[in-house]
Parts: sequence; structure tokens; C-alpha cells
Amino acid sequence: MSFWEVVEDKGWYFLTTLVGGGPETVLVAAGALAFALVIGLAIAMFRLSGWRLLSAPAVAYIEFFRGTPALVQLFVIYFGLPDVGLQPSPVQAAVIGLGLNGAAYLAEIYRAGIESIHRGQMEAALSLGMTPARAMRSIVLPQAIRTMLPPMTSFAIVLLKDTAIIFSVGVVEVMALARNLVTETLQSAVIYLMAGALYLCVTIPMARFAASLERAQRAWR
Repeated sequence: MSFWEVVEDKGWYFLTTLVGGGPETVLVAAGALAFALVIGLAIAMFRLSGWRLLSAPAVAYIEFFRGTPALVQLFVIYFGLPDVGLQPSPVQAAVIGLGLNGAAYLAEIYRAGIESIHRGQMEAALSLGMTPARAMRSIVLPQAIRTMLPPMTSFAIVLLKDTAIIFSVGVVEVMALARNLVTETLQSAVIYLMAGALYLCVTIPMARFAASLERAQRAWR
């Protein structure tokens, strides 16, 4: 059968099967993003600390997780943690693995955003009697978020695409279903193209949103 004959004959079956993995993909991406946002902020605060006891481990964390493949990190979490008595489920391992990896990238986004705010803002807040933590929370971060939102949105797009590797630890998402369909029907071209199209249906609107944030950021300046 030709490519288009396969699409006409089995396209709807392929599509509906692949869409079944969408909720799991979105669940892992959303969970990993929330995890990375929290951990990334903490790492960024340590990274910006004047205490080497805090900043040095933060730098090491960032370099390690940005310098090693996310797939290797997933394998260490899913296959390695049972050796020390911990047994995460596939979804838990995927969320933790992608979250820890993403936190390293978000920490640098946080750091760049915070450093884009003039130091005088912090000094003025401290002179008014604010604690450094309150000044950061009430003065610096609300202004820095304007700078951080566009790259954060771009990171969310990358994270969604990175979920394509989590089938390797047993999560039944879009790519896992695609692989199963290929094994079942041997129609790899049609199936993988459809899987890619599903990712595009989500990432293109997100990319448009990121572009609108960048335009808004330029307007704020």
C-alpha cells in the first residue's frame, strides 16, 4: 500500500490511538514544569548567594544536569533508585527526572531575570527596612518576571517535546503508543508523522504565545 492509501485506510485508527497518549504526555509535562519552577527558583537563589557554601553546589547542580543527557538521568532515577530501596512509578520517575533536568535550565533563566533588575532596587528596599527575602519576593521578582516569561514559555515547549523520551521508562504516552502501532502494523512513516503532527498541534500555539510575550516585553521597556 502507498503512503496515502495507508493514511486513508488506517489514518483514523492511528490518530485516535495516538491521541489516547495525550493526557499522559500533558500530565508528565505539567508535573515536571511545576517541579522545575520550584526547584529552579531555589537553585537560582543559592546560585546568587554570596555564600560559597550555597553557590558552589548550585553551580555544580546546574552544570551536571545541563551537561548530561536527560535520558541518562531518567534511567538513573527509574532503574537506579530501586538499588537503594526506592521504587518510583514510571510517571513519578518521568516527572522527577524531567523536573530535575528542567530546574537546571530554569535556574539560569531565573538568575538572568533577577540580575537584569538594577541593584538599586534591592538596596532601596533594604533601606526601607525590608528583609532580603521580602525585598526579593515583593520588589525584584515581580519586575524580573517580565523578562523571564518569554524564555520560560520557550522552555515549556522544549519540555513538552522532551516527554517523547519517557516511553523508555514505561510511561504510555504518545511515542510509546506510536512505537506499539509501528510494531503492530509496520507503518512507521505514517505513524511517526502523525505523532509529530500531534506535538505540533500543541507546540505551535505555545510558540505563538511565547512570541506575543516577547513583543509585550519589548513594549514594556
